Amino acid sequence: MIEINRELVSRLINKQFPEWSILPIEPVVKSGNDNRTFHLGNEMSVRLPSRECYVPQVEKELFWLPKLRPYLSLPISEPIAKGEPAEGYPWVWSVNKWLEGETVSYHNISSLNQFAIDLAGFLKELQAINSSNGPIAGKHNFFRGGSLSVYNEETRTAIESLQSILEPEVLTEIWNAALQSEWQKKPVWVHGDIASGNLLVNEGKLCGVIDFGILGIGDPVCDLTMAWTFFDEESRKTFMDSMGLDKNTWNRARGWALWKALITFDALEKDSIIAVDAKRIIDTIEKDYQQTK
Repeated sequence: MIEINRELVSRLINKQFPEWSILPIEPVVKSGNDNRTFHLGNEMSVRLPSRECYVPQVEKELFWLPKLRPYLSLPISEPIAKGEPAEGYPWVWSVNKWLEGETVSYHNISSLNQFAIDLAGFLKELQAINSSNGPIAGKHNFFRGGSLSVYNEETRTAIESLQSILEPEVLTEIWNAALQSEWQKKPVWVHGDIASGNLLVNEGKLCGVIDFGILGIGDPVCDLTMAWTFFDEESRKTFMDSMGLDKNTWNRARGWALWKALITFDALEKDSIIAVDAKRIIDTIEKDYQQTK
């Protein structure tokens, strides 16, 4: 496995972008899984794919984000330069403008309801952009925007594995409901990973969206899972009302959230922090389904 550290980044910058070689380089605390991210001075960041399967994200962001940015009212990731393989690092990488803000948490937003409205507004803007010739959901973005059926076997296996500690009948019912429909409209743009780690907040409000590596076009339900992973009952309803989508679409969105929570919970020690949060999400999904079916 390639060790991606400050020394490697420094060598890459010195060789390919010497004009920035005097700038300090520091690892970002919450760097993410697909890429390793480093501060480059105060106004830039360096992102290096951590595995070969994430490499296509670099070219995709470089090509598409400048085309999407003019249509969005919130700042988004802004690639500045493309780095080439060198110094023992085998893949392309990128330098990006640093966006100010903290990743969203319950402690740094003024109102969950207002945050739900603002997030819905961003997603509706994104979905309204002309998607002609956009990258259709597939392996390049782990089928974000594609059919849930891709994850059917994985989901049912997780339900069976967890049947002694969860409620398999209810979970199967939720999953079956998610599979009963498909997106019937034109493909729309999807971010692919709308999660708290990719949403920035300043002065209590949503101020930016980052990490578009699994961008694509298709069914927007993969971008709606914050309804169960982050929002409470009241703000979930606000988010749903603000998006204005039909019941089938929300059933599929609930399925996306369930798939991810199940495979996460199944793969980890059940008392780990991430597993406990996955169980919370599963419980939230079950409760919401029972209330709304």
